[in-house]
Amino acid sequence: MAQAASVEGAQNDAGGESANSDADNSVGKITDADIARAQQQIGVPKFAFNKPYNAVASSDVMAHFAFACGDANPLYRDRDYGATTRWRDQIAPPLFLHSTGTNLTPKPTPELKALFKGLFRGVGKYYTGVAWTWWRPLFPDDRAYVERTTSDIKVREQSSFSGGRTVTEVYRDLYVDRAGTAIGMREESYLSAEREGSKKAGRYASIERQTYTPEDIAKIDAVYEAEVRRGAAARWWDDVNVGDDLTPVAKGPLTMVDVISMHMGLGLSSSGIGPLGLGYAQRKKMSAFYVEDKYGVPDVVQRVHWDHDRAQSLGLPTSYDYGQMRTSWLIHLVTNWMGDDAWLWKLTCQSRAFNFMGDTTICTGKVVAKYVDGPHHIVDLELASTNQRGDNTAPGTASVILPSRAGGPIVLPTPDLQIRLRSSAILQEASARNR
Repeated sequence: MAQAASVEGAQNDAGGESANSDADNSVGKITDADIARAQQQIGVPKFAFNKPYNAVASSDVMAHFAFACGDANPLYRDRDYGATTRWRDQIAPPLFLHSTGTNLTPKPTPELKALFKGLFRGVGKYYTGVAWTWWRPLFPDDRAYVERTTSDIKVREQSSFSGGRTVTEVYRDLYVDRAGTAIGMREESYLSAEREGSKKAGRYASIERQTYTPEDIAKIDAVYEAEVRRGAAARWWDDVNVGDDLTPVAKGPLTMVDVISMHMGLGLSSSGIGPLGLGYAQRKKMSAFYVEDKYGVPDVVQRVHWDHDRAQSLGLPTSYDYGQMRTSWLIHLVTNWMGDDAWLWKLTCQSRAFNFMGDTTICTGKVVAKYVDGPHHIVDLELASTNQRGDNTAPGTASVILPSRAGGPIVLPTPDLQIRLRSSAILQEASARNR
């Protein structure tokens, strides 16, 4: 089931870069012992120390999430509109699962604490891609539960990204509802790279922040203006042809407002960081996540997304976006095209290069296959996220179930037996622990 994204690029995400002040020769190095321990974690549920940002999928938080992604689709923002669709209500944007899911895994035993403690200390950790699968929608006031496990470990002795040793950890999040029915699943990849090799690679040394003329901005605005949302007009499988293009979606030029808005929808961090006294409390718990700035103030390593100086100290031209933003952009492209009556079943997104402040991304797609699988009429899409330098920073794929004139309306997909069994077990095991 694991579908790890490419590790040839890098995208620092909620895990961010790591830091550790221990005077240990292993700090900043990827050791054989840590790789062995990472492999032992495969399949073992992980306890979550922090609560989900959105424990309940209320109508408001779903709408706020869509806003944070720059998506004006009323299906995700307006209950009255949703009531006119085949879903009979507002539904959550597909990526909303990222912000929710109560983890029912119990606190770790001493043995599990030792297993999960302190891997790859002082090593940069970067988000590199994700593979999503969705089986059913979330409606207002639904509550989701999630189980996180490591599903794969990939080791590369010499990476073109860092110039040194790297390890890719693939984390699986399985989301279920209160009945123990699978809602969705993601396989999310993170690359740990020895920072010495990363600095030597100098991949971004020639990149400067983009400047724009009024004519440049006008061209970007023209893409925004031409955006088409299919909405209530059914996209029939019968009418789709291989080679059809999706209407492009513009994202950018990237500004601090875009990063702030994304935090408004997804939360600040899965690491539990927060402002002022809440930040101090978290710093006491996880001091390695904080590094002093040039003024002597301890601040989160995640600040590479908004702190120009910190990004430059790591050999980058300036701060940059989040991997989750890329995924939301490709989802926006696909859901615009498919319309309200369709179902986004699968989507992958790789992060192959940074999107720096000021960069502009144009998301495009093409139909590459159409076929029938049991009750499902499916189209496969090839997706691209191309910046102003002509780089495809986040290629992806998607599989969409469309209504068919001959076959009728969509039928929601069913997860395989192992996923169904594990989904039920998550709730049953939690119940047994409470008796």
